[in-house]
Amino acid sequence: MEIVLKIKKENLQKVKDLLLKDDTVSRASVNFKESKSLGFKGNEYLCYISGLEEACNKAKELTKDSAEIVSKKKEEEIIKKIKEEEESAMSGFGNIFG
Repeated sequence: MEIVLKIKKENLQKVKDLLLKDDTVSRASVNFKESKSLGFKGNEYLCYISGLEEACNKAKELTKDSAEIVSKKKEEEIIKKIKEEEESAMSGFGNIFG
């Protein structure tokens, strides 16, 4: 399961603490990105979580007061950009050691 949370800049550290200190959520892949770094407007941060349904649901519960879940359409676009960025980084890393 994959979800994307939108976090206001002032709530970033709080959300990081909530998610990364939780035993269930921290077992998932949790990735924070500044929205501008992915080509989106705004001054917020995005948190991409990929893992078991239990971890994603717990993340939603923990952050219900400090983050919002992005729409499905926007979520697909964000996940695509994050995966493209990761693939590009892995390709570049492979060329160094290739």
